[in-house]
Amino acid sequence: MGLAPIAEGLFEVVGDTPHLIGGRRKSDGRMVFPLPTGPEAANFDAVRLAPEGKLWSFTVQRFRPKSPPYAGVESEADFKPYALGYVELPGQVIVESRIETDDFAALKIGAPMRLKLVPFKKTDGEALSYAFAPAA
Repeated sequence: MGLAPIAEGLFEVVGDTPHLIGGRRKSDGRMVFPLPTGPEAANFDAVRLAPEGKLWSFTVQRFRPKSPPYAGVESEADFKPYALGYVELPGQVIVESRIETDDFAALKIGAPMRLKLVPFKKTDGEALSYAFAPAA
């Protein structure tokens, strides 16, 4: 049995390709991510977002964020730095995401990125989340 998504309706897999689910506002076509929930959801149509884009901006998180809101299980001692950035999905939206890479110095603004699904250990178990990684 696979891991449950970290949030319902966040992504779907078509064939072998994961896609984030965004929303297109019915009144003006503005794209958002994630797809709104609750009463606001009625104003949006679900849209399967492109699985590839370009790195728009990034930084490296070199210390464990405060919890809450951070839900990771590692301590200060075993925390590993990670890249966090924005990926522009062409003609759609800019998405905030972890950037999966072993070489922070190789990250460049404008570099092609590809969506992937990744396990995420949190305080109440493990779930499936998303990240972007440099496209080969």
